Amino acid sequence: MDTTTPAPPRIAPPRQPDLPISAGARKSSRAPRKLVQALAWTLAALIGALVAISMVNRAGDRIEVLAVAHDVQAGQVVKASDVTTAQVAEDPALTPVPAASRSQIVGQRAAVDLRQGSLLTDSSVQSGGGLGDDLQVVGVEVKKGTAPQNEFRPGDKVLAVVLPAQGTASTTGAAKGGADAELDSIEGTVKSVGRMDATGSLVVNLAVATTDGPQLAEKAAAKQIALVRQPRDGKQ
Repeated sequence: MDTTTPAPPRIAPPRQPDLPISAGARKSSRAPRKLVQALAWTLAALIGALVAISMVNRAGDRIEVLAVAHDVQAGQVVKASDVTTAQVAEDPALTPVPAASRSQIVGQRAAVDLRQGSLLTDSSVQSGGGLGDDLQVVGVEVKKGTAPQNEFRPGDKVLAVVLPAQGTASTTGAAKGGADAELDSIEGTVKSVGRMDATGSLVVNLAVATTDGPQLAEKAAAKQIALVRQPRDGKQ
């Protein structure tokens, strides 16, 4: 009798499931996508670096100039608090006042209305009163048709023509016996010009002789003044 123990049956290892046919295709498509993303990030970083370099270069071309910190009306003295500094790109077409000239600007009078945020130029201010202390200053409100628009600036010579009151003839013409006689006029110099309002009216401050100030003020209050700008001498 055979007493040997039979050998146990061999058990085959479990079979690995077959991979789907598309699995290989998915693996192969992820690699190019990651490559594209890496290239995109690299390109974005390169563009950012170029932009930063450009901004640094532009900053090097900027200059420090003077700007208006608060509104200043024409004729008023420019105070230190009215002036600030700003960085602007250097441009031959612009003529701003360098920041180093701040002490020269403070103490001068605004030649025109200065608006907050605007740049100061040499023509924005005028030294001192610009007209001396031996003249009187009269504010003349002019409406459309009684003065040229956008033509006045400080230093301009003008004629303040006295108009006849409504419903009356020219007193000068009546006195001289002729309707064609010239109207009275007062010579003056523009000290400053106000802003035009919604109706088209504006105030022009005129410096006139002390003998003409009272008459000009009276006629200006009665709305009997028209302004005529005299020819400029080419230096204004």
